[in-house]
Amino acid sequence: MSEDTEVFDSIMTGLNQALAHTQGKLPNVRRRKVSISPLPKYEPTDIKKIREEQNLSQLIFAEALGVSIKTIEAWEAGRNKPQGPALRMLQLLQKDTHFLEEHQIVCI
Repeated sequence: MSEDTEVFDSIMTGLNQALAHTQGKLPNVRRRKVSISPLPKYEPTDIKKIREEQNLSQLIFAEALGVSIKTIEAWEAGRNKPQGPALRMLQLLQKDTHFLEEHQIVCI
């Protein structure tokens, strides 16, 4: 059996299982409802406060987040806004000021 055929068969199996589930033909399938909180919005002063609560310079904060120092400067000056994953990371840092150390992203 070729790799393409195996991939096709796997996809078809999954699709058939999904269809059977929606038709109520798989009663023993566990389901759970997942909800995701909306992305937060941060003002420039909020971002600076989060960084300062970490006791980090703009340079170290940028390196920890995987962005350039120019990005941090732009966020804190209001010239640009963080998007997607950066917003989630800021949210984590706001909720847990020890996150970077606990996960050994920053070692002090």
